[in-house]
Amino acid sequence: MAKIKKIPQRKCIACGKLYDKKDLLRIVDNKELGIVIDETGKLNGRGAYICKNKACLEEVKKNNKLNRVFKQKIDDKLYEEIEAYEIK
Repeated sequence: MAKIKKIPQRKCIACGKLYDKKDLLRIVDNKELGIVIDETGKLNGRGAYICKNKACLEEVKKNNKLNRVFKQKIDDKLYEEIEAYEIK
C-alpha cells in the first residue's frame, strides 16, 4: 500500500482559514534580507502567510497585520510589492 504524502497546511493571517502551503503567499523576516516576499517558501526566518486574493490583502494592509506579526513597522513599499504580486 502506497503511503499518502501529507500536504503542509498554513493559516492565512487575514482570514484565519487553513490552506495548502503552496496556495498561500509567504512573507518572511530574514536576518540578511529583512522582510521580503518568499516565492520559494524556503527562506530562513519568521514567516507569515496570506491568501492570494484581494480581500485578504486589503485586510492585512488596512489593519497593519504584518506590523503585529513581525513586531515592527512595515514599509509601505512591501505592501505595494504584495499588491503587485499575482493576486487572483
